[in-house]
Amino acid sequence: MDRNSLRHIRESLMISKSELAKKANISPLTVSRIENGKPCRLETQRKILVALGMKFSEKNKLFTY
Repeated sequence: MDRNSLRHIRESLMISKSELAKKANISPLTVSRIENGKPCRLETQRKILVALGMKFSEKNKLFTY
């Protein structure tokens, strides 16, 4: 069971893992780990939210841990 909706949101925006990683300035491996339910730091969450065009206040829509 996914602990976040990153994969769903990324795919709905038609963004590849590598494209998201590049926009967020993180590694594609980090994106994969997060999509597989591994926790990440708050700063990494912020980078992903910004890369997806979301506000930090929308964090709970993407990350549930």
